[in-house]
Amino acid sequence: MAAGSEDSAASAPAASDGGVNKSPKSGEELVVQVPVVDVQSDNFKEMWPSLLLAIKTASFVAVDTELSGLGDRKSLLNQCIEERYKAVCHAARTRSVLSLGLACFKQQPDKGEHSYLAQVFNLTLLCMEEYVIEPKSVQFLVQHGFNFNQQYAQGIPYHKGNDKGDESHSQSVRTLFLELIRARRPLVLHNGLIDLVFLYQNFYAHLPDSLGTFTADLCEMFPAGIYDTKYAAEFHARFMASYLEYVFRKCERENGKQRAAGSPHLTLEFCSYPPSMRTHIDYRCCMPPATHRPHPNSVCDNFSAYGWCPLGPQCPRSHDIDLIIDTDEAVLEDKRRRRRRKEKRRRALLSVPRTQTSGEAEDCPPTKQVCGDSPKTEEIEQKGTEDETKDHPGSQQGHKNDLEMGLQPLKPETADMATEEEPGSQASPNRVPGDGLHRAGFDAFMTGYVMAYVGVSQGPQPCSSGLWLPECHNKVYLSGKAVPLTVAKSQFSRSSKAHNQKMKLAWGSS
Repeated sequence: MAAGSEDSAASAPAASDGGVNKSPKSGEELVVQVPVVDVQSDNFKEMWPSLLLAIKTASFVAVDTELSGLGDRKSLLNQCIEERYKAVCHAARTRSVLSLGLACFKQQPDKGEHSYLAQVFNLTLLCMEEYVIEPKSVQFLVQHGFNFNQQYAQGIPYHKGNDKGDESHSQSVRTLFLELIRARRPLVLHNGLIDLVFLYQNFYAHLPDSLGTFTADLCEMFPAGIYDTKYAAEFHARFMASYLEYVFRKCERENGKQRAAGSPHLTLEFCSYPPSMRTHIDYRCCMPPATHRPHPNSVCDNFSAYGWCPLGPQCPRSHDIDLIIDTDEAVLEDKRRRRRRKEKRRRALLSVPRTQTSGEAEDCPPTKQVCGDSPKTEEIEQKGTEDETKDHPGSQQGHKNDLEMGLQPLKPETADMATEEEPGSQASPNRVPGDGLHRAGFDAFMTGYVMAYVGVSQGPQPCSSGLWLPECHNKVYLSGKAVPLTVAKSQFSRSSKAHNQKMKLAWGSS
């Protein structure tokens, strides 16, 4: 990462083997610290060169948002996808993006097939037009550490819709988004339909009226492809749950197993920032599984399935992600043993060669969260409060807890990520809201980590030529649907006029 001065430039990257640092003395696993650079109006110009360099040199960019609301949650789950798109458009036109997370992952072939340098940014934004802010969204964000005083005092100003004058050379969020388009890098999101619509309306142009035109525009905006980690987790990896915190932790654990076995695994490096930048660096900490305390009661079914619980930290059942994953893995193993015994008895009775039953297939769909199940309304609360609630119901992940517990509202999924100041002996069994764990920047990092891990099983990753991860290419998760939204330009659809003007601006002045 580079910047315009020595003070803002990052030094040599610090390595993290698969997301877990090792102690040089004892070899024990320690907490990995993920540096998230806070970008506000007071340091936006200073960080501009670093942001551009990170985007332009990235192999792919993961994005997450925090929103002021989502509007009518039922409309966001309309079975008619065209009507659902219109509902999201209405929300994007009347609400705003409060913060934007960017995680730029740069592949380092000289250090390993699956080695990446990760640079993470959290941009605090302030829409300069009137917009709706929903009480539930505010409540969720405040509980998870969002500072509205700071947002209104130091938020980076922006306006929505079409450009106002020549903005191609200004240092603004809209220009930054245009640079992301110019970079032609794969765009990664989690439960990303709401994010895509809000990004388009807030930083690009007025939204087109039809979904077909919207997807046609997206194809030209991101020719390297759009990837949805919720789709990857549910349809490709077949995880038992697909909210962001669960998927991230599952990938971390599986990556650790592969590293221990000497198999191909993901390795990350982070920039080491100078002391002058420390006031703008927020270190997010990931605890190794061994540091999680056992919970005397069983896991919360609601949180286990969707990453969100209406009782929050007052819930008597456990919200510990590692315990939830341990429970899921135990259930799966028990089912496998039962199937094996049943098949053994069947073969003994029939004296026939062993054949694999459909239930034994390793790629069978998860049983806890079935794609065809109609998601609960509360799931949508996520993205509105979290952007997919971008995997937390109430957060757009809730950054969205998926429309299952959400449609990208604001994300409560990061609830189990520990902070540096947090003592390991915290009394509450469930993390207390207000610890500041829910942030667009870290949610973007988790999203990018998941996509990078998915790529581990795919061999070399040709991000510069050819299709990267073709199984997930241009497939966006749709809550309550058994099939994704395919981002493709139909022969019956045309790009919008506003988009065509932006394309001329992007490539005419680049």
